[in-house]
Amino acid sequence: MDVRELSVSGAWEFTPRQFGDDRGVFLEWFKEDVLHDVLQYPFTLAQANHSVSRRGTVRGLHFAAVPPSQAKYVYCPYGSVLDVVVDTRVGSPTFGRWDSVVLDTTTRRAVYLSEGLGHAFCALEDNSVVTYLCSTPYNPQREFGVHPNDPALGLPWPTDIDLLLSPKDEAAPTLAQAEADGILPTWDDCLAWQDELRHHAG
Repeated sequence: MDVRELSVSGAWEFTPRQFGDDRGVFLEWFKEDVLHDVLQYPFTLAQANHSVSRRGTVRGLHFAAVPPSQAKYVYCPYGSVLDVVVDTRVGSPTFGRWDSVVLDTTTRRAVYLSEGLGHAFCALEDNSVVTYLCSTPYNPQREFGVHPNDPALGLPWPTDIDLLLSPKDEAAPTLAQAEADGILPTWDDCLAWQDELRHHAG
């Protein structure tokens, strides 16, 4: 499995080796030991989510309060999506920066997002499926969002698709508003939480 760190600190792309023959294809899309080598602490699987989205659906931009927040390992087993990671950690060297990866059934890549990062994706075709492995259960009281069309972020959504957002995501604040409201995680809190995870792992 090939690993590439994204331009947002704490996010990585994982590209598996694929083995094809006349029966089809086999691959390992998640390997705990590979992720452990990257993080230097174990990834605890607490919940697995599955979404099916029509073309143009945008889900996000979501993040969770730290601690414990919610780290995610994101994979697209059917269709294709543009997956976007945004640094929503106040004080981070890459605060406000984003990076994107196309997840599809050709490369079968996955993306890992550390605690405190914002996540969103846009379905590039109908019935696109996204599966998320999550480090903590969903907690609606601790999950927040930033508007995915915040002009200050300038996220790279396709211009040839009519985007569909949920009412909740349509009502989300800009990144600057979220920072002013004090709902964004901080870089220091994220580092402290990850140090605690490493300490418990040791």
